Amino acid sequence: MSLDTLKSALPDYAKDLKLNLGSVIGNSELPAQQLWGTVLATAIAARSPIVLRELEPEAKANLSPEAYTAAKSAAAIMAMNNVFYRTRHLLSDHEYGNLRAGLRMNVIGNPGVDKVDFELWSFAVSAVNGCGMCLDSHEQVLRKAGIERDTVQEAFKIAAVIQAVATTLDAEAVLSE
Repeated sequence: MSLDTLKSALPDYAKDLKLNLGSVIGNSELPAQQLWGTVLATAIAARSPIVLRELEPEAKANLSPEAYTAAKSAAAIMAMNNVFYRTRHLLSDHEYGNLRAGLRMNVIGNPGVDKVDFELWSFAVSAVNGCGMCLDSHEQVLRKAGIERDTVQEAFKIAAVIQAVATTLDAEAVLSE
């Protein structure tokens, strides 16, 4: 199971996705914890049972229990934050930006792993969920921590490919019913 199963499940018309999936995960220069945390968090964010089922075991095998939980926490908290902050940003009444959020986000301050890794995973989930405000916020934290643009781009490449694979495989599952 895992990466090879996903690649073989992709239809011929999605050959580029098959190649990109192997490339962004198989040839990533990210350290294992950053890579597999990004993979797990974005697989959760992509909301595809097929993708999550295939990638989760390998992610779990490559992450410490703390990092595994933190990657899932990043997906969970950003599912809420991306909707909240994207909505606040999209509203034409900018006064909503002056209101207190009133939402608990304690995991961001104490994720149980290196803050940079958690920020990278939160950034990647924000890419899947399309929250520009969150993308900017997490990218700035990463850059201030000394993370290079290549690393940031690596995270959103993984997010893009996992989202595309999820969309394609979910569509194929529906069309084959």
